[in-house]
Parts: sequence; C-alpha cells; structure tokens
Amino acid sequence: MIFALRTTAGREKQVVDKIIAIAKKQDSIYSVLSPAEVRGYVFVEAENRSDVQQAVYGVPHVKGVVDGTVSIDETTHFLESKPTQINIEKNDIVELISGPFKVEKAKVIRVNKIKEEVVVELLEAAVAIPLTLKIDAVRVIRRDKE
Repeated sequence: MIFALRTTAGREKQVVDKIIAIAKKQDSIYSVLSPAEVRGYVFVEAENRSDVQQAVYGVPHVKGVVDGTVSIDETTHFLESKPTQINIEKNDIVELISGPFKVEKAKVIRVNKIKEEVVVELLEAAVAIPLTLKIDAVRVIRRDKE
C-alpha cells in the first residue's frame, strides 16, 4: 500500500533521507518516492498505515499521514522516464537560469548527453573556471559557429 505524507514544502529531500535511514533499520518501509512535480508530499510504500506512522514519528518537517491510500496507477507517471531533447552544442553561448551564477552568461565547453550535464566557462570571469551544471540549468542564447 502507498501512503502520502504531508511535509513542509521544499523540505521533501530531508524527509526522504530521514525515512530511508529509518527504513534501513526496520523492514516495514519498502520504498519512498518524492516527485519534483508534487511539492509538500512524499509517498511511502509500506504494509500498513501504523508502520508509516511509527517510522515518521518525530521526523522533522513531517506534518502527518494523509488519510487513505494512493493507488499505484496514480504514481506510475512519476516513475516513467521522459526522453529529453538535448539541443545544446559545444561553443554555444548560454545564460545560467539557476544556482549561484544565475543570469551570468557562459560558453559551453562540453556536453554530456548521458548524464544530461554541460560544462561551461563564465564569459565575464577574470579566470576561466569550468562549471558542471545540469542541462535544465542553462538556456541557449545564441549559437556560436566556430
């Protein structure tokens, strides 16, 4: 059975890490799911509701167990991998759209399509330091044909 936990929005990862640590000590928790699309909730697979309540008792940022269960059909779309089209190439000029260097412009040095990462160098930095970022953290501004 799958149960939904209400959590503090933005703290789902901490809750998942704590539940996984608890699950390693006891066999009542089978799996934990925290989809990025659903903020403020974590899904836990367990035999019954009391096992979930016992496992999350005292865990910070857990507000409670939602009444009822969640069907497997409602969670399978979170587990399916969606193919992503990677249209970033070497020497492209990109803008960083997240992280500490947000709004900075950079040049793509290398693209790793398997890991979905890019290595960039900031254009306006005094020293060229390569940064490895997820592809969704950059946006192509222009293609640089060299």
